[in-house]
Amino acid sequence: MPNTKELARVEEAHKRFTGAHALCAGCGTPICVRTILNAIKEPVVVINATGCLEVATTRYPTTAWNVPWIHVAFENAAAVASGVETAYRVLRRRGKISKEIRFVAFAGDGGTYDIGLQALSGALERGHRFIYVCYDNEAYMNTGNQRSGATPFAAQTTTAPTGTRSFGKAQRRKDLTEIVAAHHIPYVAQASISDWYDLAAKARKAASVDGPAFLNVLSSCPRGWGHPSDQSVKIARLAVETCYWPLFEIIEGRWYLNYVPEEKLPVIEWLRPQKRFAHLFEPANQELLSEIQRQVDEDWERLLRRCERHETL
Repeated sequence: MPNTKELARVEEAHKRFTGAHALCAGCGTPICVRTILNAIKEPVVVINATGCLEVATTRYPTTAWNVPWIHVAFENAAAVASGVETAYRVLRRRGKISKEIRFVAFAGDGGTYDIGLQALSGALERGHRFIYVCYDNEAYMNTGNQRSGATPFAAQTTTAPTGTRSFGKAQRRKDLTEIVAAHHIPYVAQASISDWYDLAAKARKAASVDGPAFLNVLSSCPRGWGHPSDQSVKIARLAVETCYWPLFEIIEGRWYLNYVPEEKLPVIEWLRPQKRFAHLFEPANQELLSEIQRQVDEDWERLLRRCERHETL
């Protein structure tokens, strides 16, 4: 388990991911990246798909990265990570490299749920030893908040607008964590920027397994979700407390629930502060609110049945 004081004492000059970036105020992604990289003890190489994180952290002539970093296209972060990890194993066998190195791929939900899913699936099936992190802000935020496979049902985006002919996205969110679990890899986890200790512990577990590991991290986006920039962590926490975004992990096929709210909040507590859901609170859309609550309850009950036991990190 990560030591709180140890993580807090990492000096700025030696941080793997610094504050020298142009990500939006309140963006949850730097919390995600810094927590994960600082929790991993071994040297790391980062593979970064095109997206908010890549664009805003490498504005020429500056960079926020203090580790070896590779920029790749939206669709091939997992493929590039596979190639780099394979080359590393070959060089170790030949005695060219002796140190233990961890390979971490970062991509948004657009580059993971949708564009990069084929490359991710192939890499997981082949068994490459790397950590794939999806910083999930639930839309294509880098290009203007278009809907993605991660966008929730009834959320408003620029390509799923609200009006007389549309109530937002008509489809349910893709369950990517479950899709990845179906690949039978050693470690899969769902986490949130609101619970950094849980996230750090899961990053360490992911780094320790001999094979692929996957972290799906809810990362709030003030601009796309429509909430004040100082409320990002609170909004992400409400997703956990309403059980819209449960914290759990799958270790060698066994499901463990990491957190159970003392009092499960209604999902409207998470929806209400976000402008992308404002239309749902109009009288004509009460059925949509009821449907979202039904979906959350159904998913939560199914997760409870799957989990062998509750494990608090």
